[in-house]
Amino acid sequence: MNPKIWLSSPHMGGTELNYIHEAFDTNWVAPLGPNVDNFEKSIASFLQEDVHVAALSSGTAALHLALILAGVQAGDEVICQSMTFSASANPIAYLGAKPVFIDSEADTWNMSPALLEQAIQDRIAKGKTPKAIIPVHLYGMPAKKDEIQAIADKYGIAVIEDAAEALGSHINGKMCGTYGLISALSFNGNKIITTSGGGALVAHSKDLAHKATFLATQARDAAPHYEHSHIGYNYRMSNICAGIGCGQMEVLAKRIEQRRAIYTRYYNKLKGIQGISFVDEPTGYFSNRWLTTILVDAEKTNGISRETIRLALNEDNIESRPLWKPMHIQPIFASAPFYGDGTSERLFRDGLCLPSGSNLTDADFERIFAVLDKVFG
Repeated sequence: MNPKIWLSSPHMGGTELNYIHEAFDTNWVAPLGPNVDNFEKSIASFLQEDVHVAALSSGTAALHLALILAGVQAGDEVICQSMTFSASANPIAYLGAKPVFIDSEADTWNMSPALLEQAIQDRIAKGKTPKAIIPVHLYGMPAKKDEIQAIADKYGIAVIEDAAEALGSHINGKMCGTYGLISALSFNGNKIITTSGGGALVAHSKDLAHKATFLATQARDAAPHYEHSHIGYNYRMSNICAGIGCGQMEVLAKRIEQRRAIYTRYYNKLKGIQGISFVDEPTGYFSNRWLTTILVDAEKTNGISRETIRLALNEDNIESRPLWKPMHIQPIFASAPFYGDGTSERLFRDGLCLPSGSNLTDADFERIFAVLDKVFG
């Protein structure tokens, strides 16, 4: 069998081991340490704004802490984009709050501002003003953040930005990860850069970032013994993982360039095939193109579907993946309120993520394209 081509595998830059060796040489192998400090500073610098960063064990941890800092409690309602990975919605349940799911719009595949406002008005009419809104920048494409933020401000609702897939994406130069009250980033193994696992919370408020760090280190009070006046969490990033992150930050700009070049390569290959479409960047939008995605309209491709392509790639040991299954049709959230028009369900039915790792070789593309040529022969 041919070697595996992964959807998006880790891609080291070459200097990560230097930071790891330094951590071992100085015995900084536990959570916190100079690599953590440097990683946080490099993220803040990359985001190009006066923000404060707390490096954490995962993007999910960042969202969980963000909701706590936004004052979400048991019984509250939190609005969440339906088309996303479950980590966007799970922290709502951690707190005993209730998710309210919003469908996508067709331009960016992200939260629909029109349906968002409709949902807020309906929840208020039912006596329950939502406590927070979680929009997501799907596959690196920025959501319509200006419109979403304007609606949130109109009703006095906090925005928690899920930028897990969008490090390096921006709208007119304003980086994803700098919108809303608090933002969450992810450095999972399949992301554009990785710390093996890990994430970060980003806030414009130094006080909020400090509170996040406090909660993430088991909420230990200032005392010579272990004193706790708040429930805390073991969410801090280790100095070893942060060392990987420091090395990865050195190649982030290159990784964004490579991912965008991969998108262009697929676009040039498939743009002439009737029934295949891509999500375009609206004017002023810049996507890191974390994953290249396509829609496959079987009515225009002589019956070739998303699954036809996925299974053909899989047959040659090439990983591809359907788009995220919307949260409102997931069994665990089946009873949650949903405001939609069918867009995300159509995207899930027709959408496919193609192999997009920045370490793909020309030989890998030859194999991928050979399969596509056979399918569309």
